[in-house]
Amino acid sequence: MADSTLAAVRTKVRRLTRSPSTTQLSDGDIDEYVNTFIQYDFPEHLKLHTLRDNFVFYTEPDVDTYGTGVIDPDTYINTDKPAYVAGRPVVFSQSQEQFYNLYPKQNQISSIGSTGDGATVAFSGTLSSVPVLKNHVMFSSIDATNDGLELHDDGAGNLTGDGNGTINYLTGAFTLNFSAAPGSGTAIESQTVPYSAAQPDTILYFKNEIVMRPVPDKPYRVELQVYIRPTELLAAGNSPDLEQWWQYIAYGASKKIFEDRSDLESAALIMPEFKKQEALVLRRAIVQQTKQRVSTIYTQQLDQDFKGFGWRNI
Repeated sequence: MADSTLAAVRTKVRRLTRSPSTTQLSDGDIDEYVNTFIQYDFPEHLKLHTLRDNFVFYTEPDVDTYGTGVIDPDTYINTDKPAYVAGRPVVFSQSQEQFYNLYPKQNQISSIGSTGDGATVAFSGTLSSVPVLKNHVMFSSIDATNDGLELHDDGAGNLTGDGNGTINYLTGAFTLNFSAAPGSGTAIESQTVPYSAAQPDTILYFKNEIVMRPVPDKPYRVELQVYIRPTELLAAGNSPDLEQWWQYIAYGASKKIFEDRSDLESAALIMPEFKKQEALVLRRAIVQQTKQRVSTIYTQQLDQDFKGFGWRNI
């Protein structure tokens, strides 16, 4: 079988860039160009079946948001439907408008049952509606000089702002220490978003965070379709994820070298072959999709009808 390793890519790059000596272009520099193309250019030029994968994580009770600690945007460069929770298909949206129209986060504004006296700065109590969403808790009042006072949560149960305090999201127990006393007879109010935990049926993906509604009431297995970055070539004997890619990678790395040398004429000369190699890589995905019928609202019904006649290879 033809050599498709990093060593072969290096040799191809040296021939294309007319840099046969390591004094002209070191192996380390070639590897940097090669891996820059693989990790940052390749997946943006081509979205291939080979780069698709299933990403799985598990929810925690009363945790609705899962960020980069769960799904790394530098590894999983695109996240898309279908999405499943506990094996059940769920709505996957990247629109905050759509998501929060289905599950509004309108604040419930309530008195905590105490009013200011112009001197007291510390208050405590328990919210009447619980549990409440993290990062959506605020306590507010007005001091004797008509300046606003507010304490908001940090998602970890701490209150910051004009003073400090604590909030228990599940029980509703809170303590408030304002930096100035609320004015005499002035109401002290909470602004929260209560929720009822259950099995999620809708997912929002926004700013590399996954938000789930309803808020999970227990651990669930969540499965999403993702596109992953191609694997770096770190050793001379390493081959690309698909060996077929090696020439495309060599042309892509060479193009970047010419651009850094401001040798745009040479970059233009290799572009036809670069595009040819790109088409050959893409051809595999095209052939894979040729027998895949375009999905419509009737697809599932037709599939069942064909299977009823014993036509299963559709």
